[in-house]
Amino acid sequence: MKLKRKLGFWDVFCIASGAMISSGLFVLPGLAYAQAGPAIVLAYAMASVMVIPAMISQAELATAMPRSGGSYFFIERSMGALPGTLAGLANWLSIALKAAFALVGIGAFTGLLLPALPEWVIKAVAIGFCAIFAVLNLLSVKVTGRVQVLCVIVLFGILGIFLIGGIPSIRPDHSADFLDKGFGQVLAMAGLVFVSFGGLTAIASIAGEVRHPGKNLPRGMFLAMAVVSLLYVAVVFVAVFVTSGDELSGSLTPLSLAAEKFLGSGGAILLAAGGILAFITTGNSGILSASRSPMAMSHDGLLPGVFQRVSQKFHTPYVSIIVTGTFIALVIAFTDVETLAKAASTMMLMLFTLVNLAVLIMRRSRIQNYRPLYRAPGYPWLQLAGIACYLFLIVEMGTAPLLMTGGFALLGVLWYAFYVRRRISRESAFVYMVKNVVSKEIYRSDLEEELKQIALERDEIVHDRFDKLINRCEILDLPSAMSADEMFRHLSVAMAAQLNMDPDALMENFRRRENLSSTVVQPGLAIPHVVIPGKHLFDIALVRCRGGVKFPGHDEPVHVIFALVGSADERNYHLRALMAIAHIVEEHEFVPRWLAAPRPEHLRDIILLSQRKRDKPAG
Repeated sequence: MKLKRKLGFWDVFCIASGAMISSGLFVLPGLAYAQAGPAIVLAYAMASVMVIPAMISQAELATAMPRSGGSYFFIERSMGALPGTLAGLANWLSIALKAAFALVGIGAFTGLLLPALPEWVIKAVAIGFCAIFAVLNLLSVKVTGRVQVLCVIVLFGILGIFLIGGIPSIRPDHSADFLDKGFGQVLAMAGLVFVSFGGLTAIASIAGEVRHPGKNLPRGMFLAMAVVSLLYVAVVFVAVFVTSGDELSGSLTPLSLAAEKFLGSGGAILLAAGGILAFITTGNSGILSASRSPMAMSHDGLLPGVFQRVSQKFHTPYVSIIVTGTFIALVIAFTDVETLAKAASTMMLMLFTLVNLAVLIMRRSRIQNYRPLYRAPGYPWLQLAGIACYLFLIVEMGTAPLLMTGGFALLGVLWYAFYVRRRISRESAFVYMVKNVVSKEIYRSDLEEELKQIALERDEIVHDRFDKLINRCEILDLPSAMSADEMFRHLSVAMAAQLNMDPDALMENFRRRENLSSTVVQPGLAIPHVVIPGKHLFDIALVRCRGGVKFPGHDEPVHVIFALVGSADERNYHLRALMAIAHIVEEHEFVPRWLAAPRPEHLRDIILLSQRKRDKPAG
């Protein structure tokens, strides 16, 4: 059963924003300050810039392939089952660990509001909230989205109060030892706080549930990035420059500590409530996003089939949600905060590296049906810079993240070797690209057909009569230059059987119509059309002639030909077909795409994936 598209633009914005504003803002500044001092403001600013390549690449891939599973799906289709296995597990782990990190924050801030609580009670509170969010996700993705919108609105209001009250209380003397601990520590902390921005691209994991993904996904992601980045840097700046270093260093409640300085105990409680709200949004959206990776991997055969089960009543992937919620609860019970942050950041950096590599491969493969509605600017330099940056951050974070990355990769390879390899034979864009490099034989990949179906669903295209005619029509791919008469001969032979006509008689019709007035409607394009005896007859043929067809009276050769043949009673539909063709050929770079298409079936795809307005189904 497919998941329904119920999420709109504001849902995307609020899920992405809510997933970013959490422990990375309400907990990590104190831990990062202990390592880098006041320069953590710079670390947050750098992290917000470093995430841009991944965000832009993710937006391109998500608009081309809006499928639940997000990064996993993009990487598996571009690079194959082994990288896909690693990406799917990394995507699930990074989002789940970030959600666990946020839920631990709920417990920590509960301890602030109710002092002297033992650690086991704080962890029990976090696990309790994990169960609540898991149940909410089981019941409805739409309700989950609405809860997220409400929480984010209130959260922005609380942070606004913090900034308005805190800016007048800033103490410039705190900048005296700004870089005392060295720029290397700033880079290391940029890697640590990188987890703060991971929620931005987690939205791609639920792309299959977003309405009009070509518009709502990139717009929601970009607006969330702009708003939250400014908010992060401004809030951390205020916290650092109103609080003494001794107090802030190592604190798990840095914003409440800062708010108490200029808003009193009421401010501390308000920011504690804001922290809990932030953790709620991240924990809620984390379970929502993380649970989609196992579901997508299961659908593709990389995990057991049980993970793709969807509730018939609630339309939610209940097995995947239950497993994800259980994993998060176990992580909360047995892991400390800093380890959680480093693990989540490492997984995220690995994933972002693969996402940028996926864009490079999809573009370089030149698969025609890879049709993103948003194209990343700066290709390929932006993606190469992103890959270099993320690998550098993993190294700068120290030995533990490197060992963690190696151990994770080893487990992923073992899972692939013993479970996945014998079950998967799907061809990736990378394999398609290599085959086209080493062999001159042009073939059609199964991936192209899948991408076509994804684009049809994404654009909500419902095939009308014209599309159905194109689906079964004859396609002539004529390599060498020829006269119009020679082309009509090929065309008549191809169409005669379908129309139950003599090829010579059909050719004579085409010649007579051409002598009456030219059917070349614009340079390079002709639409020969004839009326034949009979009733309820109508057919179309597509012709591409790379060398060009020479029509009488025209100097420029014709490369694109739509041939229409119909009986007199189909005159009205004849006009509708002409209108459809007019819209198709007006699309951006139609002729270059037509001439560059590798095989005749790719010509059919160009027509079927066009953005023309379709006739509504009868009734």
